[in-house]
Order: sequence, then structure tokens, then C-alpha cells
Amino acid sequence: MAQVHYYKRLENNAVQKARRGLARLAGRMGRGVKAFFRFLVRKYTIVLVPHSEKRVYNFHISVAAMFLVLLLFITVAGTFFWYSALTGSVRGGMSEQDDKLRETQLSLEQLRGEVAQLSRAARNFEAVLASTLQTLDADPSAASLGGERYSFFNLQGNEDVRKELDDIRQLAVYLSSAVEPVKEIGTILDSQGAILSEIPSVWPIRGGIGHFTTFFGMSPDPFSGAPHMHTGVDISTYRAGDPVIATADGQVSYRGYEPNGFGNYIIIRHQHGFYTRYAHLLSIRVEMGQQVKQGEVIGYTGSTGRSTGPHLHYEVHIGSDVVDPRKYLNIRPNAR
Repeated sequence: MAQVHYYKRLENNAVQKARRGLARLAGRMGRGVKAFFRFLVRKYTIVLVPHSEKRVYNFHISVAAMFLVLLLFITVAGTFFWYSALTGSVRGGMSEQDDKLRETQLSLEQLRGEVAQLSRAARNFEAVLASTLQTLDADPSAASLGGERYSFFNLQGNEDVRKELDDIRQLAVYLSSAVEPVKEIGTILDSQGAILSEIPSVWPIRGGIGHFTTFFGMSPDPFSGAPHMHTGVDISTYRAGDPVIATADGQVSYRGYEPNGFGNYIIIRHQHGFYTRYAHLLSIRVEMGQQVKQGEVIGYTGSTGRSTGPHLHYEVHIGSDVVDPRKYLNIRPNAR
């Protein structure tokens, strides 16, 4: 029981000490606040003594008022500097926007120049496309710009940006409509290219070299001098070993050797009833029944058989008729 009384006394003592400490702290804070307020309400006298007058001006102001004036001054000065910085930033932004506007105007002028140049190129394209379609027996009206529908090319005095954009859209429509005519041209050219590859239409010596030494028709026999029918053309490069090519797609129908005639020779069967013969070859590179393509090497020029020197004897047959090969060659006789 005595121990309980002991702890109770300790607790009471601690509470009393805490109360006295808080009371002293509150007293000090109260005295500090009073001293601070006395400092704020303390007044000072500002004396202005003019040099030109005898009257002296006295201003009484408290410390609190001076703090308020100082705070107001700082606020006004800060606001001024902030506004100046903001104004400078706005001016800089406006200057930048002005530069961008000038660049945009310059780009627009360049665009107008490009549009005018593009319009001239499109008109030229229209004319060439129409001419090409007419040459190929296709409908030339498919290449038309459509009259007033396509006003893309009337740019004189045009200052409206939307007009340029509309003109560009109309040109895009025209170019889209030109796709089908161009496809038609491609189809026609593909079909014509296929036909040209099926008929003997290229020079029979690779690279277009050589020249005619004997033409198709009646000519003196080089050994006897007697007139005889020369059923083809002789092409010479003054040497043996130049590559001989197939003049059209076809199939090798015969390869053989005649010691007193064509020497080493090849016959190729083509489409549409065409046959071609290549004679006096030094050697042959194809076999019987082999499929060959136009331009493929089938042998080499030589002087085998009944020949006076290295050359190629070249014939074209349509069915059972022999024809002049020069009617089908697309290279001039003196091509090198």
C-alpha cells in the first residue's frame, strides 16, 4: 500500500511540474506576442526638409504600416517583372508565328509554281496518251481530261488556297482514270510482244553484227557462176565463231550435216507456220525437239559444207513457201 502512495506522489509531482512549465511557456509567448505588437504599433517620424522652402514635412508611420508598404512594393515590383517577362514571351511567340507565316506564304507560292508546272506536264501526258491509244487502235477519248470537269489548268489569277487543293484533287481523279488506258496499252504491247517473239523478227547473229553478202533471189552461183535461186540471205562477220541466235520462239525440228550443201545446219519450227534455217555453222548447241526462245544461242558461224568462207546462211519459210528474210528483220542490213 505504501508503494502505491509513493507512485501516486510521483505522478502528482510530474503533473504539477508540467503545469508550471506550460504556464511559464504561455507567459513567455504572451509577453513575446505583446512585445511584437508593441513593436508593430511603434511609430517613427520621417522628416522631409526641402532645400527651397522653410516648411518641414513630418510623416508618422508605424512599423506595421512600413511592412505593409514594403509588401505592397514587392508585390507591385514582382507583378511588373512577371508581366514584362510574359509580354516578352508573347512577343517572341508572335515573332515566331510571323516567321512561320512568311515561310508558309513562300511555300504556298512555290506550291503554286509546282502546280502550274504539273499542269503543263499533265497536258503533255494527255496528248501523248491520246496519240498512243489512237496508234494502237484503242479509244483515245479515254485519255481526255474531261473538258470543264477538270479545271485544274486554269490557274491564272488564282489566289484561293482551296482552289489549288481542289485542282490537285481533280488531277488525282484524272490520273486515276488514266490507269485503265495505260493498262490497255500494256495489254496491247504484251500481246504484240508475244506475237513478235513468235515470228522471226530479230537479227540472227547476236549483237546485231555482220552484213549481207548475198541477198534473197536469183544470183550467180559462187562456184560455177551460173544463175541460181538463192533461198535465203548470207550474213558475214569476216570470221567464224560468232553466236547465232534463234530469231523467234520455237522447237528444233531438224539438225544435220550436208557436206556438199548446207554443212552443219538447224531447222526451227515456229508458230503461225514459220520455219527458219541456219546453215554452214561451225558447231550446233541445240538438240532435236528442244524448245528454244527468241535470242537464245543455237550455234556459231562457220564455213562448213559448200561455202567460200565463214558466214551464216539464213532462210525463212512460211509453210512450203520460202520468203525473203529481210521482210521480218528489225535491224538494218548494215547494223554492227
